[in-house]
Amino acid sequence: MSRHRVAVIGSGFGGLATAIRLQAAGLATTIFEARDLPGGRAYVYRDQGFTFDAGPTVITAPETLSEIFAAAGRKLEEFVELLPVSPFYRLIWSDGDRLDYTSGPEFGAELESRCAGDGAGYARFLDYSKKVFDTGYTELAHVPFLRFTDMLRCAPDLMKLRADRSVYSTVARFVKDEKVRQALSFHSLLVGGNPFETSAIYTLIHHLERKWGVFFPRGGTGALVAALVNLFESLGGELRLSTPVRSITLAGGKHLVTSSGSIDEPFDLVVSNADVHHTYDKLYDTHPSAARTTRKLARADWSMSLFVLYFGTDRAYDLAHHTVLFGPRYRELLKEIFHGHALPDDFSLYLHAPTVTDPSLAPPGCGTHYVLSPVPHLGLAPIDWETQAPLYAEKILAALEQEMPGLRQHVVVKRWFTPTDFREQLGAFNGSAFSVAPLLTQSAWFRPHNRDAKIPGLYLVGAGTHPGAGVPGVLNSAKATAAVVLSDLALGRAGSGSPRSGQPESAA
Repeated sequence: MSRHRVAVIGSGFGGLATAIRLQAAGLATTIFEARDLPGGRAYVYRDQGFTFDAGPTVITAPETLSEIFAAAGRKLEEFVELLPVSPFYRLIWSDGDRLDYTSGPEFGAELESRCAGDGAGYARFLDYSKKVFDTGYTELAHVPFLRFTDMLRCAPDLMKLRADRSVYSTVARFVKDEKVRQALSFHSLLVGGNPFETSAIYTLIHHLERKWGVFFPRGGTGALVAALVNLFESLGGELRLSTPVRSITLAGGKHLVTSSGSIDEPFDLVVSNADVHHTYDKLYDTHPSAARTTRKLARADWSMSLFVLYFGTDRAYDLAHHTVLFGPRYRELLKEIFHGHALPDDFSLYLHAPTVTDPSLAPPGCGTHYVLSPVPHLGLAPIDWETQAPLYAEKILAALEQEMPGLRQHVVVKRWFTPTDFREQLGAFNGSAFSVAPLLTQSAWFRPHNRDAKIPGLYLVGAGTHPGAGVPGVLNSAKATAAVVLSDLALGRAGSGSPRSGQPESAA
């Protein structure tokens, strides 16, 4: 294989993982990152001795990480230590009721004590979740859906599992207690999906967590990003920080990349880890097919956005590492978040307290935290976040005082990240936090493909392509995309734009 030059746009988990696989395979790979630090959504803020992971903090399916290092002949353990988290989550309702979400047998017994029959129902749900995992994850997560026939081949298995049902309706078939239904269905929110609309395929997350556990990297998620960067650069890859890509044009079979550091730098192919809408609307806007794809993506259903509040306290609190605080409403609140046109009056929250597992992320005796609240994206609710952010932050801190007494008197540093920031700093369409929503009609072949059919030599990776959002999803997208690139190059078809089957593909 000749030494092709590859440009990877964005250094999120998807971009880094793809770049490592391609660099390890012998391709000369350059990552362009617009921000001053790598990681994309997994950015890191440091302030007065506090270290804040900006993005993903629930690390599951560690085998997806181990595979990346193995592709380079190395071991994950050489670069970063993953610490187990237990309980996986602490679930707290507005009436004070609470449940520790674990993988042990005591969890099923607790569900039975809450509602007779739910222990046995949970056991049946576990069996169902494993079947979905075996099909939806083990067999399909890392396989690119480039042709409609790829979808047809897996359709019978998906229909047997009733992938047409929602996560919540599927859970409700197994357990009766409403709080338990919430406990077993909230996971789809971690990948940007409404539990009442997201395909039941996402119940596989439950088995995935039980199979491998939930982890947190020593030093924070930023330490995991640093490990991937270290591996990439040790292989000879080049990372260019503070180098946003302005545009990419095709000429003479090359992708001419214009960035803040160069003009029309030629590459043989491009892997975009940028927002999928941004990729077509901004980067490839001069290509004849880009406008059509942009319009199609603009009409898609997009995930909700997030308001994220980072704060450090001058004391430690007795918390779980991961806490989900359910508001007084569930279905109604989610309807307003995913379909409403204003900021709901109430909220449900995810509270991250990493110093419970790794005290080094804060000064001695202090605590590092972030709390996120799902909110409508800007296409639904064009909220003036510059005005609303400080008010909303204060409202959230006041609500947290039920679990963290005197919190507002102990906050010594805080900052926030709003839907406007998702749009402006991350190029996220409508400020969506998780890209295209994980609906059945926007999954697999119906999702933007790992290889574009109309722009020769353009490949996609990350939350917007197959299989979707979440760290395991994004890392599996990297596995799928890298495999397509290497297969195309081996067949001498990279840049040809022709599917291997010779059949037409959808542009997105």
